[in-house]
Amino acid sequence: MDTSPFTESELTYLSSQHLGRLATVAPDGAPQNNPVGFVYNENLGTVDIFGFNLGATRKFKNLRSNPNVAFVVDDLVSMSPWEVRGLEIRGVAEPLGDADPPLPGMSRQVIRIHPRRIISWNVGAQAPGMVGRNVADQPRVA
Repeated sequence: MDTSPFTESELTYLSSQHLGRLATVAPDGAPQNNPVGFVYNENLGTVDIFGFNLGATRKFKNLRSNPNVAFVVDDLVSMSPWEVRGLEIRGVAEPLGDADPPLPGMSRQVIRIHPRRIISWNVGAQAPGMVGRNVADQPRVA
């Protein structure tokens, strides 16, 4: 049984990219957006963000007061004709303190995003243009 919140085209796209931008909200309500590396966690259907000393970052600390995030992965396929593609993943994130990092030298902290809404544009031949959907039956994070 496939429990991934992503389509095969979206998974293929995510695996072809290395950077995304994570938007969090600070305790004072100020937005913050940072480039980050990520991996898709196929066992949990989550996007996991790792880094160097991640637990000391503002984005990691922001999640303690507001777990809502938006994560964007996109790229420019062509300038002529203009063609962009990407994914926006809105969801709830957990700041976790002890995870095995995907690369040596990265800290053991991880930001685990549980998707709630996925918006894609020009990802896969069967989904040209912009397509959005809510993700049902995903675990809730307190």
